[in-house]
Amino acid sequence: MKSHALLFAPINFVDDLLLKFFSPEAINNVVWPFIQIGLVVTLVAGWVAYATYLERKISAFMQARLGPMRVGPWGLLQPIADAIKLLTKEDFIPDKADRGIFFIAPYIAVASAFIVMAVIPFAPDWGVITDINIGLLFVLAVSSVGVLALILAGWSSNSKYALLGGLRSSAQMVSYEVAMGLSLIGALMFARTLSLSGMVNAQSADSIWYVFYQPVGFLIFLVSGIAENNRAPFDLPEAESELVAGFHTEYSGMRWSLFFMAEYAAMVVVSAVAVTVYLGGWYFPFVYRFTEAQGHHNLYVIVSLLVFVVKVLAVLYLYFWLRWTLPRFRYDQLMDIGWKWLIPSALINIALSGLGIFLVQALNGWRGFKTIESISAGLNLTATGKALMIAMGLIGLFITGGLLSKINWRSRDFNLKLQRRNIRLVNLPKGKPAVPAAAPVAGSEI
Repeated sequence: MKSHALLFAPINFVDDLLLKFFSPEAINNVVWPFIQIGLVVTLVAGWVAYATYLERKISAFMQARLGPMRVGPWGLLQPIADAIKLLTKEDFIPDKADRGIFFIAPYIAVASAFIVMAVIPFAPDWGVITDINIGLLFVLAVSSVGVLALILAGWSSNSKYALLGGLRSSAQMVSYEVAMGLSLIGALMFARTLSLSGMVNAQSADSIWYVFYQPVGFLIFLVSGIAENNRAPFDLPEAESELVAGFHTEYSGMRWSLFFMAEYAAMVVVSAVAVTVYLGGWYFPFVYRFTEAQGHHNLYVIVSLLVFVVKVLAVLYLYFWLRWTLPRFRYDQLMDIGWKWLIPSALINIALSGLGIFLVQALNGWRGFKTIESISAGLNLTATGKALMIAMGLIGLFITGGLLSKINWRSRDFNLKLQRRNIRLVNLPKGKPAVPAAAPVAGSEI
């Protein structure tokens, strides 16, 4: 009964416990942030360890295999065995490498991925570490520092394969960061704030997820995020068939594993931002009514946190699904997708989103139409306004596809049918037969 009372208590029982040892100012400014940061870092590190296990199991399921089964029941202890192996493995540093930069590059990659977690709203109230009014800009700015880590790792290794992987990574990430930033503008027009918590509150107030208003923006953000994380089919910086292992060719042991820790942590960041901006974050219909409205505040926060985690896991599953479904792109295809398809799509989406919002505002009050409820916490629309914006979002998919096909109709990969028509079989000259044909015998024709 005591645990039941704590779970459903309307007050924060943890604060009551901490007040016995610390002042309210110390709790709010020091103790609680440390507890939250420790929990987030621990859980994300645990996710990184078992993400490899999940990925191997999912790939095995798709290929009718069993996956890891040797270490522990169903192979559940395999990540622990891998960690022990990496911690005890010898750490090599090339003779001609820049030792200082070579040493610090993996830590920059990990730090840039983990720092972003500070502004992600995992749940309401104590589910947020900090809420800043430029949270989305903070995410884009800090996560882009991870590009520097890969460039530094490739350059400091004094290896042509690592250098080529670093250059590929820089070009790829810069290209797709542009499309990623532009894809978020449409959602910002509706939320009218850069605060990530504010974006969740705007979707909660409007009782709808922005993916219904912004299907094009959501797709662009997902594709750009997968490319930003160097995940298949965009894993050109570490293409093993061309560059041995890319930017981390010369790394071994625990430093090598830090790059993969940064990659899987960055996957969580991209998934969390996609969920926050487009899928409502921790908001889910009827959760508030059955928890907070009944006076169960802690239960409301916990259920909202579970909702957020389930949404993030669904997006992460998409990462694994795509890796074992699509082949790796060529480098020219990679650049074409970023510059010729995603960036024009994002610009078209911005124009269509602005047109849709202008149309909703123009129709509000015209001949008895009511399309806008309020604009105090984002753009809150009536049922008529929501239907109009959803229709505009669906129409935008076809308009964007039509305009892109018009823009890229001369593209080599776009005109596969024309390429097949231009293929001509060539009659190669035939050599002399190895055994000459026997001369016909006289009278054999009779």
